[in-house]
Amino acid sequence: MISKKIPKMIYGGDYNPEQYDRETMLEDMRMFKKANIDFVRVNIFAWATSQKDEVTYDFTWLDEVIDTLHQHDIKVGIGTGTAAHPAWMAKKYPDILRTEFDGKRRKFGGRHNSCPNSPNYRKYASLFVERLVDRYQNHPSVLLWNISNEWGGACYCDNCEKEFRVWLKEKYETLDKLNKAWNTSFWGHTFYDWDEIVVPNLLSEHFGERQTMFQGISLDYARFNSDSMLECHKIEYDMIKSAMPDSIVTTNIMGAYKPLDYQKWAKYMDVIAWDNYPGIDTPVSFTAMSHDLMRGLKDGEPFMLMEQTPSQQNWQAYNALKRPGVMRLWSYQAVAHGSDTVLFFQMRRSRGACEKFHGAVIEHVGHENTRVFREVAELGEELVDLSDTLLDSRVKSRVAIVFDWDNWWATEFSSGPSASLKYVDEVHKYYQAFFNHNIQVDMISVDTDLSQYDLVVAPVLYMVKQGYADKIENYVSNGGTFLTTFFSGIVDEHDLVTLGGYPGELRHVLGIWSEEIDALSPEHKNKIVIDKQLGNLKGEYSCNLLFDLIHSEGAEVLATYGEDFYKGMPVLTRNTFGKGQAWYVASSADDEFLQDLVSHLAEEKGFQAEFTAPAGVEITKRYKDGKCFLFVLNHTKEAVLVNIQNVKGINLLTKEQVQETVEIPAHGVAIIEQK
Repeated sequence: MISKKIPKMIYGGDYNPEQYDRETMLEDMRMFKKANIDFVRVNIFAWATSQKDEVTYDFTWLDEVIDTLHQHDIKVGIGTGTAAHPAWMAKKYPDILRTEFDGKRRKFGGRHNSCPNSPNYRKYASLFVERLVDRYQNHPSVLLWNISNEWGGACYCDNCEKEFRVWLKEKYETLDKLNKAWNTSFWGHTFYDWDEIVVPNLLSEHFGERQTMFQGISLDYARFNSDSMLECHKIEYDMIKSAMPDSIVTTNIMGAYKPLDYQKWAKYMDVIAWDNYPGIDTPVSFTAMSHDLMRGLKDGEPFMLMEQTPSQQNWQAYNALKRPGVMRLWSYQAVAHGSDTVLFFQMRRSRGACEKFHGAVIEHVGHENTRVFREVAELGEELVDLSDTLLDSRVKSRVAIVFDWDNWWATEFSSGPSASLKYVDEVHKYYQAFFNHNIQVDMISVDTDLSQYDLVVAPVLYMVKQGYADKIENYVSNGGTFLTTFFSGIVDEHDLVTLGGYPGELRHVLGIWSEEIDALSPEHKNKIVIDKQLGNLKGEYSCNLLFDLIHSEGAEVLATYGEDFYKGMPVLTRNTFGKGQAWYVASSADDEFLQDLVSHLAEEKGFQAEFTAPAGVEITKRYKDGKCFLFVLNHTKEAVLVNIQNVKGINLLTKEQVQETVEIPAHGVAIIEQK
């Protein structure tokens, strides 16, 4: 369990009482109790409130807040406040300020405005956290510690340039090794002194955020940037854990957020906590994938839904309200995928600045007679009724999709073959195919043990790190099924092409080699012509974006291209390797093809979907102590009758007995404890 201090699903969210007076805070306490709020995060951006100059610390306001919350039986997550340094600090120590990608140094403003490699930032952040820990480490209301907030951004200042050189020395040891890894003989870039290396940005190697002339240095800087912020996080993490070894320490992260390699960060988060902000048009499957990606960071342990809006966001182009029932539906979707909390940003709307129109539990009107508050209170009652029933239950999957931040960075730094190739989009296409069949998926890293899965899918595995090809070969030879796609096996971890023909180190297990890669604008399509029927996989489909011109080296050709000069060349292959199979999809296939391919693979491996649900209905399961909890989520605007064959039990939300079928209202949810 995340914490035994709250014997139910934790409910609440971000609270910023420093923006209001005491009378308002006391009114908040009344409304929190009315909504069954039992946890709030405080001090997230309040560094300046507690430290007005270099030597003066005043936490009396925070004492009052935490003591008041304690008096009302509300647990607290203390933010370390270091996501935004005070103005006096920027004035006195300008090295704290970030330098942007274009080389311009920022002035004070915004948030995440600190250089992660500034000695002064690290010094004063540490001093502030030290005082917080000393003051509140034994407070009975404190449930967890939240470091900073949504770490992000990048800096290209002199501090970062110097530390980048140090980082490179530790990684490569010698300039000879670095020059080889970066292929610096190209364009006369050979380095003879570490101080000759400069940060890669618009002043040096880049001509756009994704466009770089030297992928090696840009890829390493992406790693360095993530590591730099992680180092700041670790400093705070170690301070808190040293004083309180049993404390829960985390930070709130942001799903598929490109700048930070969360698979490395997860080691320094006691529980994964993430902020979920889909738009009104975000595919439901993408939100599900994001939950599963976060759950996968700690090998399936329950995570925290740390933030979501109860109504609307403020930072999208069009900030639609969540329609009635959708907040509840999306909250339970998070639970269905492994969350043990339902939390919001924010508890009360700000009066000013950029988040005054961001949704909140308590609206500007200031009372409980609002649609949003009623929905929040109703969900709060349900979570009380659920008690600890679902806590620490787990999701079980027989399918895994590989997701790797290094691969993401490298794929999109690549100069060619296509500006339209987006790593996350291609991963999501495969995830969505399983999602539409209600087949649960784990999102895994390249370090995850593959033997627990019947099927492993690695879309666009452009980068194959040292030893990973052997890992895949062992998995397949022992009976596993592996599927990868076009633009895979191209480079090693340094972004150097693996010579000898694509797909490089994967060539042996896949039984193919790729001679050329055609890249056309997305509107240009080719055909996938199935040579022989495989379950639902038959006839013709379309594909676009990239087209590998491959030759079989023992793999069975299952489909060929239908057009262009490579008409008749393989586009879908299957290679028997030991006791298992390795599949290759040589182009970006349409959704219909992927649906039918997934259906065939599921049937072949014996894990086809248990339930055939109407379009827009999501079904998933969590397990605990030998019990199975079936979640049925209706993402449509109409009531639906769902056939749940061979299932009987009790709907935990309505207390009604369910057998064979269940009716779900528009945007409704059923959680069935199976008997």
